Amino acid sequence: MKILVFLGTVRESTPPKPARLGVRVAKASLNCLHARFAEHEIELIDALDYPLEAIFKPHFAYGSNQAPAALSRLAEKIAAADAFIMISPEYNHSMSPALANLLNHFGSSLFAYKPSAIVTYSAGQWGGMRAAVGMRTFLGELGCLPVSAMIHVPKAQDVFTQEGTLQPGEEQSSWFDYFSRTFGQLVWWAQAAQKHKSEVNPNTMVKDFKTSPAERNAP
Repeated sequence: MKILVFLGTVRESTPPKPARLGVRVAKASLNCLHARFAEHEIELIDALDYPLEAIFKPHFAYGSNQAPAALSRLAEKIAAADAFIMISPEYNHSMSPALANLLNHFGSSLFAYKPSAIVTYSAGQWGGMRAAVGMRTFLGELGCLPVSAMIHVPKAQDVFTQEGTLQPGEEQSSWFDYFSRTFGQLVWWAQAAQKHKSEVNPNTMVKDFKTSPAERNAP
């Protein structure tokens, strides 16, 4: 499977300064994936690597070969991926605006019929779990339905180092077991979706709208 790991944080103003807290969670996730799901292709997509224009214009709104090269390359990666892991902090009980902004640049057809997994974190005690509730709706609308298991990391600065390794007193096996429940579900659904798509074309079966979103309206 080809799995894209989206890191949806660009802000360095939260503790512990100066490094972004989400980088620790992303690296820990990658460490677990490489250790326990090494047969799959994993790539990190960092929102900070995509400085998007001040005036919002999604990738699909550009004319042929007119979109920024970075967006086109990412669109190709999304289309080729089999599953997604979305890592987000919590801002006002919601997902990261940086992550939402990046994902909103691409049409749902690139994400559709592929599973996703939600990973949230915080510097406080709740681990971003309230943001995860809204992310289920957001990802469902994109078409990459999230698996039931989620990962929440409270007080992430006390759990992981800047390299994504465990802080003294934390057990790697326990955290990897916790992560693996979610990642295992993701891989299972990704493999199932890939196999079924080879037998039944979902775009033909569902008859996706081609000219207007109104095609999905009730009569």
